[in-house]
Amino acid sequence: MFVKKVRLTNFRNYQAAVVELAQGVNLLHGSNGQGKTNLVEAINLLASLSSHRVAGYGPLVKQGEQSAMVSLELFHEDRDLLLEYEINLDSPNRARLNKSPVAKPKDILGYLNSVIFAPEDIDIVKRDPTNRRAFIDQLIVQLAPRMLGVYSDYERVLKQRNTLLKSARLTGTKGDALSTLSAWDESLVNLGSEIIAARVNTAEKLSPGLISNYQKIAKTNNEPRMFTKSSILGSLILTGEESDDTEYLETGDREEITKLFREKLLRIRQKELERGITLVGPHRDDLVLILGSLPAKGYASHGESWSYALALRLASLEILCQESRFGDPVLILDDVFAELDADRRVKLAELVRNNEQVIITAAVIEDVPESLIAKRFSVVAGEITND
Repeated sequence: MFVKKVRLTNFRNYQAAVVELAQGVNLLHGSNGQGKTNLVEAINLLASLSSHRVAGYGPLVKQGEQSAMVSLELFHEDRDLLLEYEINLDSPNRARLNKSPVAKPKDILGYLNSVIFAPEDIDIVKRDPTNRRAFIDQLIVQLAPRMLGVYSDYERVLKQRNTLLKSARLTGTKGDALSTLSAWDESLVNLGSEIIAARVNTAEKLSPGLISNYQKIAKTNNEPRMFTKSSILGSLILTGEESDDTEYLETGDREEITKLFREKLLRIRQKELERGITLVGPHRDDLVLILGSLPAKGYASHGESWSYALALRLASLEILCQESRFGDPVLILDDVFAELDADRRVKLAELVRNNEQVIITAAVIEDVPESLIAKRFSVVAGEITND
């Protein structure tokens, strides 16, 4: 699968743009702030219906406009496929498949897979759990598009349950009087357990590729490992976004996770009523990244952190290659060669050159290894031209 044509209308800094990409390597070059990243963001958006840069859709719409359109013409095995996604500020987003409206936008998921590696990816290693949860959740949605609905439903239940707990705290209502809390508990447990199980099982799939790709890229022999630190374990309650009080979850069995989740929720009911917030669930979990015997966060060097983040993305690429119905995912390298030293640039080029389609952005062409022979495009102030 590769992206044959991109059409953008009122997306970020693009009023209207059309670009025809090639199979193989494509290089978008131009000064910073011209729209290179905006273009690849649009492509990646249709793989998971989420941006790798922002949480909501508002910033994706050109300033002063009320809607934006992303249209991708895909090609796979002599067949064209058209995906269209309309982003609306004042009404629900809409999507079309081969010009026919679909019931829900998520119905276009699964036709395009992509992996994007961007400068922000170092945050997966170096910053808080939100970045690691976003990384693995976006991969899960590509592997199982129906999970987008599970995440959405969980967020809705979590919001409703938090509202109920906050109201109970303010009014002094006690547990027995909260007749509706048990119903929300059950929904939270069912949806949350599915998310936790998906994360554990996806992390397990990632591990072999993480190790092999890290060792190909890095200059040290430290072995990277991943563990799921979950709030459903242990007797203590997380006191903040990150804590050493939780144990590592070693099972991906959903029934066992459900049992652990339900038991923990019952044990801390009074604490939740006192604080007015949900203290257990996948929204409080973390994917712990270890390098050698130490946590990568806080101990890995800048170069090691880059190698770790890149290895995670390359491992994701391998999983999607294995499980996709449409061949290789589109690989996007967004301004990353500028962040790598010469040795890592060469190694990365060797690892990605045979992918069906690679899209690279760069402010300086010389940062990209000459071995990556590419179709070149110049991007200037939202205008894209062939070199």
